[in-house]
Amino acid sequence: MFHNISPAIVERMRVLEDLDAQDRTDGTPRMQRLRQIPPETGKFLALLAASAPKGPILEIGTSAGYSTLWLAVAALALGRKVITFEVLPEKVKLAQETFRSAGVEETVKLIAGDARQHLALYYNIAFAFLDAEKEVYGDCYELIVPRLVNGGLLVADNAINHRETLAPMLERALSDERVDALIVPIGKGELVCRKV
Repeated sequence: MFHNISPAIVERMRVLEDLDAQDRTDGTPRMQRLRQIPPETGKFLALLAASAPKGPILEIGTSAGYSTLWLAVAALALGRKVITFEVLPEKVKLAQETFRSAGVEETVKLIAGDARQHLALYYNIAFAFLDAEKEVYGDCYELIVPRLVNGGLLVADNAINHRETLAPMLERALSDERVDALIVPIGKGELVCRKV
């Protein structure tokens, strides 16, 4: 999978990595920054998504589409699609540009809007990646877990660097008998939940 990433995807990933590095240091306001995952977290997500059972691959929080590209790498290997949700119009435009330039428009479906208003439409979810504003994590967790297929995975970003803010949701997941869960110290910390 990693040995066959298309040059167009690799090039767009590099562009976004450069933009992300720049806007972390140049004073770009927080909500305008890309705030994307590091490459090692992207590879981790792709491995998990490629190993997930059959079913939809979802992402909550597209930003400019960097993590979506890693999920698309897995989806392409599996012959599946990625459905991703983004609330900010300027990020939707950036993501559309990403998917066009990376040549994954047929693999990625971008939905502009709050995922919480759409998640009820999805069942037997194989894989979900949650990387949105932290105040929606609890709601999204409760909407996604019942809709995961057995063996399906939910991964939530920022489980270490935002541990205090996310404490209620993390404690819920780690004690939730519907899932096996742990926090993996990669990137900014990934909560990984597997539906039992």
